[in-house]
Amino acid sequence: MRITGLGHAGMFIETTGGSILCDPVIGPSFFGSWFPFPDNRALDWERFGAADFLYISHRHRDHFDPALLERYVRKDIRVLLPEYPTDDLESDLRALGYENIIATQAGVPLEFGDLTLMVTPLRAPSDGPIGDSSLSVDDGTASVLNQNDSHPLDLEALMAFSKPDAYFTQVSGAIWWPMVYDLPQDSKQNFARLKREAQNKRAMYYIEKVDAEHVFPMAGPPMFLREELFRYNGTGLENDSIFTDQREFLAHMAEQRPDQKGYLFLPGTQVDVDHQDVTVTQTLYTDAEIEHVFGDKWTYLAEQRDSRQDAIAAEEASRADVLAPEEMLAAIKEWWEPLLRRARTIRNGVGGAVRFRIGELDMVVDFPKAKVRAFEGEECIYWYTIPADLVSTNIRDHEIDWSNSIFLSMQFEVGRSGKFNEFLTTFLKCLSRDRIEYVENWYAEQSDQTEDVQLEDWVIQRRCPHLRADLTKTGKIEDGVLTCSLHDWKWDLATGRCLTTTGHPMRSSRVESARADEPLEAPAA
Repeated sequence: MRITGLGHAGMFIETTGGSILCDPVIGPSFFGSWFPFPDNRALDWERFGAADFLYISHRHRDHFDPALLERYVRKDIRVLLPEYPTDDLESDLRALGYENIIATQAGVPLEFGDLTLMVTPLRAPSDGPIGDSSLSVDDGTASVLNQNDSHPLDLEALMAFSKPDAYFTQVSGAIWWPMVYDLPQDSKQNFARLKREAQNKRAMYYIEKVDAEHVFPMAGPPMFLREELFRYNGTGLENDSIFTDQREFLAHMAEQRPDQKGYLFLPGTQVDVDHQDVTVTQTLYTDAEIEHVFGDKWTYLAEQRDSRQDAIAAEEASRADVLAPEEMLAAIKEWWEPLLRRARTIRNGVGGAVRFRIGELDMVVDFPKAKVRAFEGEECIYWYTIPADLVSTNIRDHEIDWSNSIFLSMQFEVGRSGKFNEFLTTFLKCLSRDRIEYVENWYAEQSDQTEDVQLEDWVIQRRCPHLRADLTKTGKIEDGVLTCSLHDWKWDLATGRCLTTTGHPMRSSRVESARADEPLEAPAA
């Protein structure tokens, strides 16, 4: 089996049963903000576009590049579609003319001659744009796991496919916290450091659990080539950004897991796998060029910035004309209020008013009352400042996921009173009836958490209140605080209060306070 790196999370997998094109992206993505690092334009995209299968892991635009697909990928290619709860990705692909769609089933292997593959989707509200997935591939000569950006909860089911010889996984996050937040600079630096540490910890958790002999960090970081965002490349010119690069993570992994074999996976990296034997060749970049990219990173980034402003200008020219404030308010009101009325759990979870300053428009979304109206000076729990052309474009395109457009662009500012509110972020990426109904039902299903277990000196509910991870495997207790390693969420066990966000309380008590006749696990129904 041969795997060729295409940049970011992209790869081209050649097997004895056919070739698979995975997440090809040139970009720029997210309103012209994200470019793959390092530059991947010199790859032979005509060759990769002639693959036998196309796999788009999820709808985030750093994984799904419609312009690249239109230009390079043939329309009759077989498309491996993850089993998601809404049909947004399928609709996007069909709109591009891709009709030869294979609807995969979650965690069910498919065979194509010598090739066996399996797509494992995640479907919680916080998984990408309501969905993320991984791809397992085995052709008899090797087994590989392309985990992509996904953070699977049930690794045992995923690993039942076959133990990977080579493992490809995200190590650099895709988020706008804390860079765009209204915070003192020293707080930004501290929060950015904590976020990088949490990302490293999560990546190491999966690397240790998967226990593949060969590991390839991928799926980031981006290049920010817009002038106003340039300072946030990598860990930031002022150490206030979160994007660990491939070589930095490999150094961290070498400290934490010295015997682990890890490799740079870049555009043009060719990985030949024959069971446990792996050969890695760099076909696009020379050793000297790789040293320039990573050893003199800011110079390389400046060169990229100076040479790619035409692409940024072209993206800006494609945006919609700015709507007048009253027209914009009327459009958002007509769009959002019916969704708010359906979103009882989300409204209760947000629990207050959220202010949006969009160009000349100053408006409030009153979540408790399910109303969109002009700002009247009231106290707000969050406040956004967003360029009017971004919002006008999302209205024109009826973009149902503002995290997959405005927020990941980092071309906005935000402040908040109190902690992160997951329900607010969820609403802003669920701006369709199908998504709202799915998420409301999903939250309702999570309320059944009857099984308790003992972890050290505490009796706690077994399933994490965030995404129902098994805390006997992902939980760690220190000084009365439980941390779930999957997303680094924390709870004060003495009170059950979530320390990371609003809501999501945990059932917990000290062992000595539990009744002797009270079972630690609920009996089977």
